[in-house]
Amino acid sequence: MLELTPFFFAVSVPAVLFAGISKGGFGSGAAFASSAILALVLPPGQALGVMLPLLMLIDAATLGPFWKRWSVPDAKLLILGGLPGVALGALLYQIAEPDVFRVLIGAIALGFIAWQLAVQYKVFQAPAERLPGWVGLIAGATAGFTSFVSHAGGPPAAAYMLSQRLDKTTYQATTVLVFWAINIAKFVPYVLLGLFTATSLTANLILAPVALIGTWIGVKAHHRMNERLFFGITYVALGVTGVKLVWEGLT
Repeated sequence: MLELTPFFFAVSVPAVLFAGISKGGFGSGAAFASSAILALVLPPGQALGVMLPLLMLIDAATLGPFWKRWSVPDAKLLILGGLPGVALGALLYQIAEPDVFRVLIGAIALGFIAWQLAVQYKVFQAPAERLPGWVGLIAGATAGFTSFVSHAGGPPAAAYMLSQRLDKTTYQATTVLVFWAINIAKFVPYVLLGLFTATSLTANLILAPVALIGTWIGVKAHHRMNERLFFGITYVALGVTGVKLVWEGLT
């Protein structure tokens, strides 16, 4: 049960700050970390419900600085693919137990780290040729599903966008646009599934300034912050969180 205790805010404030910095300047990695960390102290559905309005606020605040810097064709493919992925996530939520989502969130957290390390150490490299549009639709569907169940749609979308040879700012802007649209698509199913409560919305109001401060830092840091240091901290948090969530879900 969500209670607005000092312990809740001790966990949620740094998580939301990281989410704002990540989505504001570095894609969506730490945004997922925030949901995973909250799932340690809340039932998974409540953790997802607390984070979605804050992620939507961050999306809205980030659109302006990257306005029209995105790749429209790539964004269209990922968004169109993302909608059925969101629908599939909503269907799974109705039939699965909370422990299933703990395992999913934890497993996706560990998979996210493996993906990032593979890219960093060139285990995975973008294909020599640009991937065709149908791959973008599949990547979008996967991103929509993982975004619905854990707010972690970044890696599937990144796998496709890396092949398109986008520059850093175009990549960031396209990520902002895609997940702005996917998060809007998630909102109505979250309402129908009862993931928002009066208490969670109160938490959103209190945490909104933290999200906006994080977004402002992220936008400013887009060209300045040491990206490896920022994500190194995030990966450590995600790794510990992922292992704990999988363990709790299985036991």
